[in-house]
Amino acid sequence: MSSSAGPFLLAVVALALGLPLGQGSAERSAERSYVAQLATPTTASSDAVRSGNTLYLAGHLGLDPATGEAPAQAADEARLLMESVAHTLAGAGFRMDDMVEVTVFSTDATLNGTFNDVYQSYFHGRFPARSYVGATHLLHGAHFEVAAIAVRAGHLQL
Repeated sequence: MSSSAGPFLLAVVALALGLPLGQGSAERSAERSYVAQLATPTTASSDAVRSGNTLYLAGHLGLDPATGEAPAQAADEARLLMESVAHTLAGAGFRMDDMVEVTVFSTDATLNGTFNDVYQSYFHGRFPARSYVGATHLLHGAHFEVAAIAVRAGHLQL
């Protein structure tokens, strides 16, 4: 690789990660901040990680705070799940409408309508891009898990 290609590649990587150009490594690491830890102490994960104006949300479950398990009713679980996502976003200074990509994992595809009824009520305007993926098993007996990416600048419209 030529000596001029190295700085170019570093600049491309920095831009892709949302890092400012021309700053030292100490300043770049300050751009990456970790938000509140998940309530489950056995999870080796942050609730979300912010890099620049982008927030990466780890998988969220809709667990009953009293039992630590998913509620019996799928709609109640979906509501708790979406409240968890909204709470994490708000804690990092983001809104639900800042989400640009959502992945929903579900153990039962027939619950898609139940999930959608709750999910849709959390947005104003355009929905984020979304995948609905079948899963054999989720932790704590959950029917749904959501992972997402939010960008503070809002949705990019095509």
